[in-house]
Amino acid sequence: MNRSLFAAIALCALAGVAVAQPPTAPAAPAAPNAQQRAAFEARRMDRLAILLDLNEGQKAQVQTILQEQRTQLAAAFQQARASGTRPTRQQMKATRDQIKADVTTKLSSVLTPTQLQKFQLLQEPQGRHRRWHGPPPGAGPAPDSAPN
Repeated sequence: MNRSLFAAIALCALAGVAVAQPPTAPAAPAAPNAQQRAAFEARRMDRLAILLDLNEGQKAQVQTILQEQRTQLAAAFQQARASGTRPTRQQMKATRDQIKADVTTKLSSVLTPTQLQKFQLLQEPQGRHRRWHGPPPGAGPAPDSAPN
């Protein structure tokens, strides 16, 4: 009995020491390098090509258009950062909406109407974001299917 009592006390003491240790901060994940970003973009484009049923010509054109979009968004971000003033949400949204409209116009000359419609559906916010933010302005009341 003394042995089991001693073992229980020792186990509690060790557990207390383990709990009392300060948590170590997790290491920050390293930023992806150019090769990792390229591999991610290739997988993303392959997935988009499958979902939209793109042929090789369309795939190359869509990839170019989307790369231009990313470049434009990055340039807008850098311009806002360099200006030293923080743009308002409305200004940022207007910039994104303009770039998005340009992309839609360019894609409409490459994709079929069905493919373009699928692309636009894929670009809509998914899941939780829609539920928490509600429907777009003027779209009417939120659906009753949201969890309470």
